[in-house]
Amino acid sequence: MRHITFSPKGVCSVQLDFDLDDENKLHNVAFVGGCNGNLKAIGRLVEGHGAKEVADILRGNDCKMRGTSCADQFAIAIDGAVS
Repeated sequence: MRHITFSPKGVCSVQLDFDLDDENKLHNVAFVGGCNGNLKAIGRLVEGHGAKEVADILRGNDCKMRGTSCADQFAIAIDGAVS
């Protein structure tokens, strides 16, 4: 299991942590800051799912016309971790 810590840019959350297993499945997703309930829900929804599939779903999601969101930043973090 590999642990990833990512610093999101342009969003309310200040840190994102997650683990990737040998099959690139996501585990233990946790955001620091941001919309607590919504971000906890994302973590629960993606637990055990394939990282690339999750990134494809979340990529491009926008929050308040910022051009990004916590979900989009998660996709960016995943892309960096699995490339």
